[in-house]
Amino acid sequence: MPVPDPNQLHPTTRSDLTNVVFLKAQVSSELIEVGDYTYYDDQGSGVPFEEACVLYNYGPQRLVIGSYSAIAPETTILMPAGNHPTIGPSTYPFTMFGGQWAEHTMETYLSIPPLPNTHIGNDVWIGRGATIMPGVSIGDGAIVSARSVITKDVAPYCLVAGNPARYIRSRFSEEEIALLLEARWWDWPVEAITEHAALLMGGSPSEVAEVARTLR
Repeated sequence: MPVPDPNQLHPTTRSDLTNVVFLKAQVSSELIEVGDYTYYDDQGSGVPFEEACVLYNYGPQRLVIGSYSAIAPETTILMPAGNHPTIGPSTYPFTMFGGQWAEHTMETYLSIPPLPNTHIGNDVWIGRGATIMPGVSIGDGAIVSARSVITKDVAPYCLVAGNPARYIRSRFSEEEIALLLEARWWDWPVEAITEHAALLMGGSPSEVAEVARTLR
């Protein structure tokens, strides 16, 4: 049986998985980049990911999501365009309303240091109802527990939970994480990933690293 086609909206190998949406085939915003096989569970609603989950996506910052990541229902990703000024006494967004308010505040508005792009790495699992705040970076292999609020960067292969989310534990040792980050299995040809899928699910980082060495 063939593997799923990441360029199709739903998995081509399972006709019943109509709630699973491959985002690369759906996202249309030029401000969102998604890698192969990353999916969102829309619970069968049919509401597009960028409408249901990505708020204030007006740019210039971008949302960059890697490959083979899984995004659960009710996830909210807040983009930097929704931020209010916090450098002075008032957080009111005077500039947004145009007219004299914009004229009088534009110089101040433009002086505010911009937040960076929002990044979600490869092989990241984002649990149901998680909220990702503007400009954060979630590393490869990380797990975000359900209902967590991500207010700062998450290191690769870490488990975080809570509001605000806090570090719970690393999934592997520092040495093993280094091996996985070097192996970058999500960049392998899909044929190699298919052949070694069981190893990726249940093997060790050293075994994954060994396969990566044979593919170079």
